[in-house]
Amino acid sequence: MDMIIIFAGIILALLFNFVNGLNDAANSIATVIATRALTPLQAVGMAAIFNMIGPFLFSTAIAKTIGKGIIDSSLLTPYLVFAAMFGAVLWVFVSSVFGIPVSSSHALVGGIVGAGIAMGGVTVILWPELSTVYLLVLYTLAGTLLITIVFSALLVAVGEDWRRYLAFTILSGIAVTIPALIISGLLEISGILAIVVFIVVSPMLGFIAAFLLGILMMRHLRNSNPAKVNRNLRPLQIMAGAWQSVGHGANDAQNAMGMITAMLFAAGMISVFEVPLWVIISSCLAISIGTMLGGWRVIDKMAHKITKIRPYQGFSSAVAGGAVLSLMTSFGVPVSTTHAISGSIMGAGSTRGYSSAVRWNNVREIVMAWFITIPASAFVSGIVYLIISIYI
Repeated sequence: MDMIIIFAGIILALLFNFVNGLNDAANSIATVIATRALTPLQAVGMAAIFNMIGPFLFSTAIAKTIGKGIIDSSLLTPYLVFAAMFGAVLWVFVSSVFGIPVSSSHALVGGIVGAGIAMGGVTVILWPELSTVYLLVLYTLAGTLLITIVFSALLVAVGEDWRRYLAFTILSGIAVTIPALIISGLLEISGILAIVVFIVVSPMLGFIAAFLLGILMMRHLRNSNPAKVNRNLRPLQIMAGAWQSVGHGANDAQNAMGMITAMLFAAGMISVFEVPLWVIISSCLAISIGTMLGGWRVIDKMAHKITKIRPYQGFSSAVAGGAVLSLMTSFGVPVSTTHAISGSIMGAGSTRGYSSAVRWNNVREIVMAWFITIPASAFVSGIVYLIISIYI
């Protein structure tokens, strides 16, 4: 029976990467479709190829976080991994059918949490130390205050009203301080704490980076011929979209890698938690095939229903989203590509007016789906684990 569950779990993990590509195909190609830099089929084909390349350019640190950073790896069983995958796959697939861009990474995290709690209660989860949470809050407040003071002083120096930008400045302080803590090594934020924190931080980073880059491009190109600008930006936007696809594949493809490796480790089929080469290749293929088929409803929502994207905004959004994904993947943080790139699209759109250019009603629907993803997939996975434990 264990071998059947192991085999079914591997298939389910690859199916998860397939529906991940199906839903998250919109992430890396929404802007190139919206600006018509590529046709939808060309964009999906490009995304599939670069999704495949992504995991080979980065380490498998995210796979290890997914596989042993949420619950104690010694407690992993093939049944728990199977239940976790089932809840995640179901949530992402249903979301894709209804055109809701959700985080596949967070669906998987929710699945692991739900199955783990069903197995042994809340104590099996690797909760962060209270001292770490305390330092995180303290450092974030201090960093945000410092950045707010410095940025406000710069605004006053150039004759701007600092109060108009206060909310943006505070947002920037939070979004910049936390990654700076990780990169500098001042505070180790890992496991479920990092995942929860970056639910908020990753869209902030995408928004801020895309907004600032978009403003700079507007100022630089304000006297240029629009037709010539659009023509020259087309190849750059395609390159930026390819970079986003690399980041998407590098980050999200590791989800299935982590779960398959966790299942092999739990079954005693490997003695060290290292991702085998065949797992890397099969996970990449699964997410690329899903991307090739494309989640067209999700693509339509990302490309057309958040904001009207012009070529300079598409370029700004793609560069910002790709940068955030590459940075976080380098440090082994499984952020949501959906969150990061949605935030960058909102930031790029806001360059034409915060309140008028972005369709905030649609944004609220997307954000609501973000926050219910972890509990929804956790609930399903917990029920599945209880059923398995009763009948097997």
